[in-house]
Amino acid sequence: MRFAETLKLAFDAIWAHKLRSFLTLLGMIIGVTAFMVVLSLLQGFNSYVDEKIAGIGSNSFTVRRFGFDDFKDTDTIAAAQRRNPELTFADRDFIRDHAQLIDKIGAKSGGVNREVRHGNDSITSVQIVGSEPIIAEIEKRDIEEGRFFSPTENDNAVRVVYIGKDVANKFYPRGDAIGQEITISGIPYRIIGIQTPKGTVFGQPQDNFVEMPIKTFGEAFGGLMNSRAPYFVVTAKNEKVFNDAVEEVRGLMRIKRRLASGEKDNFGILTPDAITGIRDRILGPTFIVIIAVPLIALIVGAIVIMNIMFVSVTERTREIGIRKSLGARQVDILRQFLMESATLSAIGGTIGLIIAELLGFVITKFVFQTRIPWWSAVFAIGVSAGVGIVAGLFPAWKAARLDPIEALRAD
Repeated sequence: MRFAETLKLAFDAIWAHKLRSFLTLLGMIIGVTAFMVVLSLLQGFNSYVDEKIAGIGSNSFTVRRFGFDDFKDTDTIAAAQRRNPELTFADRDFIRDHAQLIDKIGAKSGGVNREVRHGNDSITSVQIVGSEPIIAEIEKRDIEEGRFFSPTENDNAVRVVYIGKDVANKFYPRGDAIGQEITISGIPYRIIGIQTPKGTVFGQPQDNFVEMPIKTFGEAFGGLMNSRAPYFVVTAKNEKVFNDAVEEVRGLMRIKRRLASGEKDNFGILTPDAITGIRDRILGPTFIVIIAVPLIALIVGAIVIMNIMFVSVTERTREIGIRKSLGARQVDILRQFLMESATLSAIGGTIGLIIAELLGFVITKFVFQTRIPWWSAVFAIGVSAGVGIVAGLFPAWKAARLDPIEALRAD
């Protein structure tokens, strides 16, 4: 029996019992939809992390008061708080003056949320951060309008700000924000630049911020200490010397702080590999658990398909007897029922994939970016067809083994 003829018979059998086929497909549809939505969320998150790393450069790293190892438990956190002093501009200057393998280094500070006002309008809980001018080059800022602040403005603590698109749209919907003023804690600041919008991540807006020169930030919010203490963003001269640059900065920090060879670092260095490593450690077990849930739905769908195929074999016993009496071989009967179960399952997988794409579009628009790679779509349909073959194998084998005489006697 030719493949095309077998496929046609499979579609005819499915179409002959449309409602039953649809109800049979539900388990597979739900399983594939759940699987693809979860996978698209995980892929979207991974892409976001990779894009953030790419945004600051794959040869960039940060020097902070604490490292990842300082957050293992409450005891290590308490010990790190006692051991690790806050970073200072003297630390930055020492690195900048003595390092041979770094290209740029700049300080940032944050940890402040304030209400921002313009006239009678206001926005609550706006993230306020301070940065040195060189941060725009290090982090490759995508400036939509205006400019970032200059070294002179930072040195003189000038009250200028670089704002996110949400802030600009709220106060200046007509697009005339550059040169205008906003007020933070009763102090006016002049807008000199607007960031290109980034949207939301996990439902959190990325364009609701105000950035100002770090010295302006320190003067406005009680000094650069505690949660407002600076941290440094550093770039290596090139990716080939990246690891050496990290070790060079670590060595310079240890020299600056007079740490003995056996003493633990009293600072932290955060690299792109460390970020992806933390992501993988967190999402690795989570991925297994999350994927297990839709797999259960796929198993349930396979069981439903198997049951329906048994019913189909029982209903079509006489048809099988007639086909065998006309010369159909066992392999022809086996292929026919396997093709039917595989086609039924593949249709369910395709519908599930389409629903997952639609849900992904909605999630991306309102919550978080999702991404379904092409290989996962092929994989989903292939797996659903494979599940159908496995589910239909025993019913098909049973049908193929029927005695033609006994089958012809069936009612």
